Amino acid sequence: TLYLGLSAKQNHQGLTEVGIASHDGTYIIDFAVFVLGGDQSDSSVPSTANTPFASRVATPTLPLSEEDREKVLADLFVSKILNYQKDHLYKFAGAGITKTLMKLSPQLPTRLWWELDIVPMVFEHGLEEPNGEPTSTAAIDEEADSMARKSLMFFGPNLQPRVQVGYKNMVEVDCSGHTKITRLEQYQDTVGTRTWRATMKYADSIKKRKTKIAFFNSTPQGGGVALMRHALIRFLRLVGVDARWYVPRPKPEVFRITKTNHNILQGVASCKERLTDKEKVILDEWCQHNADRFWLPTGGPLAPRSQGGADVIVVDDPQMPALVEISKRVDPERPVIFRNHIQVRSDLADQAGTPTSEVWDWVWNHVRCADVFISHPIKEFVPSSIDYNKVGYLPATTDWLDGLNKEMNQFVTEYYFHELSAEAIRQGMNRLDFPNRPYIVQIARFDPAKGIPDVLASYAQLRRNYMKDWPRKKTPQLVIAGHGAIDDPDGSTILDRTLSLLENEYSDFSHDIIVMRLGPSDQQLNALMSNAKVALQLSTREGFEVKVSEAMHKGIPIIATTVGGIPLQVQDKKSGFLVEPSDYKAVAKHLLDLFSDPELHENISKYAATYVSDEVSTVGNALAWLYMVDSLAQGKKLLPDSRWINDMAREEAGLPYVEGETMLPRKKGLDLKA
Repeated sequence: TLYLGLSAKQNHQGLTEVGIASHDGTYIIDFAVFVLGGDQSDSSVPSTANTPFASRVATPTLPLSEEDREKVLADLFVSKILNYQKDHLYKFAGAGITKTLMKLSPQLPTRLWWELDIVPMVFEHGLEEPNGEPTSTAAIDEEADSMARKSLMFFGPNLQPRVQVGYKNMVEVDCSGHTKITRLEQYQDTVGTRTWRATMKYADSIKKRKTKIAFFNSTPQGGGVALMRHALIRFLRLVGVDARWYVPRPKPEVFRITKTNHNILQGVASCKERLTDKEKVILDEWCQHNADRFWLPTGGPLAPRSQGGADVIVVDDPQMPALVEISKRVDPERPVIFRNHIQVRSDLADQAGTPTSEVWDWVWNHVRCADVFISHPIKEFVPSSIDYNKVGYLPATTDWLDGLNKEMNQFVTEYYFHELSAEAIRQGMNRLDFPNRPYIVQIARFDPAKGIPDVLASYAQLRRNYMKDWPRKKTPQLVIAGHGAIDDPDGSTILDRTLSLLENEYSDFSHDIIVMRLGPSDQQLNALMSNAKVALQLSTREGFEVKVSEAMHKGIPIIATTVGGIPLQVQDKKSGFLVEPSDYKAVAKHLLDLFSDPELHENISKYAATYVSDEVSTVGNALAWLYMVDSLAQGKKLLPDSRWINDMAREEAGLPYVEGETMLPRKKGLDLKA
């Protein structure tokens, strides 16, 4: 795996000089220099020559028009890199690009990401003098080499860009904006015209008023909330909205408590687990310490607006509910939105004396002063103590343009399957025999609510009862894989239990089951999901599972449980199959049908890929947040009263949903007052 440096500059004659450097992480190993312009053929000297002779490449006109130049430059870089990659079987992880080159060819960074799976990073300067000033006479090959070295500084040992948390514990999304994997017009193509127009209406209003938004949650990486925040901030940055995201300084003992609280609220914890008064103090002091140190001083996001604080505060999930109270204490009139992503067992929360009610009461005492309470669109997730007028519904979302969902060519796909095989060897796990054999996949965190024992039981039922006489080539393997999260200490425990089940109860075909906890490589999970025959999501408790949306978007038939928001995502027998939690026999039967009936598989695949709502995309998510922020920042009273935020946003923009638009079902019974 290598890194690239790309540079270009125009001279006074209108010729464009181009440099490409290849770096192995320690030293430059290859380079080439070209000059665009004129009608001479490409007579380039091999880049292994001792000196970087400039060659000429035929171009349409001299000098190049701005329109031609953008595409010609992008085509040149992509073709040269692609050919070099094929000739040497290299995979490039990242590329440093000069800001000058990006101005000459704005489409180049996103094409590197989409066509070659290279993470593009744009830097203002190439070579610098010892005093930090940019050099004025750097040779194009030297500048390209500098770009390669700059880009690799942002990558960790796992060949992925580091997630960075900077000043005031602000998450520096996309390496503080250096990474350029998307362009605004690409997002426009992911949603319908009416969704886009409504989103831009609120974005323009917020920009005009210079409204500042601050998001807070517990971790910058690993969970669904973090994925959504990275995508949302990336999009809002392109739009020009001032939105920033903050996380606390991590503390392992705190994360053990917050994860136990998470399990208690979902009703999956041991009945012996309870939130003690001592633990409440630890959590509250942790919140207050982070606020005092990072966010409350003048200019911090929680500081009063008169001292430079944000105009609207958003707090995610029950890990740091005290931030709602802290924000209101220093600026009582400032709007605060509390967003709950998890399934709260409201029946247990409403029952005095239960562990769930004790945790919920602690959360609610802190968040009751929030102006708006956002929940997944499931009535049972909302305890009765909440003022129902404040409750609005919003689904979880995913980004169709990031590493989890973008389309990958065969070379890139094979690379990530090779990486998965290497990781399996490192973990002492079985290897996937794709493409020789099909496979079933569940991608989820190793969490007690994800139904992993049911996944194993379903596969066992399929193999023992339905496929015992099938030829090996047609018999599917099973993959259970997922990322970890820094605030989730349960991962190792659940992984160990899963491996123990394999050894003790499913040893007869454990050689065909691959269980892996993967690092933070979105493309590995993308490759696994995109090439699966069937995807599973057998959660016993769930909020709104984005992996279901991702599978459907890729046209992968999904079998999922009827918990949480999943029934809103999957149309039973059309885009997949719904089963009751723990009904592993029904899962096995549906698996048999999908593997033995190609027409059924094809029909479900096509339907799933066609009927995915804008509401589960990054733009749909942004529409809801921009509408709420715009309304609250103008001093308007926002009382959703059990309505979908997207519906309110579209109607307020004068662009309500019309017949023929794909949307999540508005099921009856969501009215909390009914």
